[in-house]
Amino acid sequence: MASNRGQGGIQQLLAAEQEAQHIVNAARSAKMARLKQAKEEAEREVAEYRAQVELDFQKKVAASSGDSGANVKRLEQETEAKIHNLKSEASRISHDVVQMLLKHVTTVRN
Repeated sequence: MASNRGQGGIQQLLAAEQEAQHIVNAARSAKMARLKQAKEEAEREVAEYRAQVELDFQKKVAASSGDSGANVKRLEQETEAKIHNLKSEASRISHDVVQMLLKHVTTVRN
């Protein structure tokens, strides 16, 4: 009878150990599933953030390249105006410069 009780106690312990093992395995599986889900959510959030940052960057590039086009056009207009001013000044004083050069070239010094 004592051996039956001892045998029953061992069987109970083995059953409890197996149940505990099943609980641990279930908890481990649930933990792994939660980790996998968290990783997938994090990757999705990173992809969304990366897409948003890329979109902002593209907008800034587009805005700055548009500005540079306007800057180039403005600089071209300023350059043309300066060239026109230089040409008009040169044509205005060219006769005087030619006269001064002829005077110095034709004057003989001792």
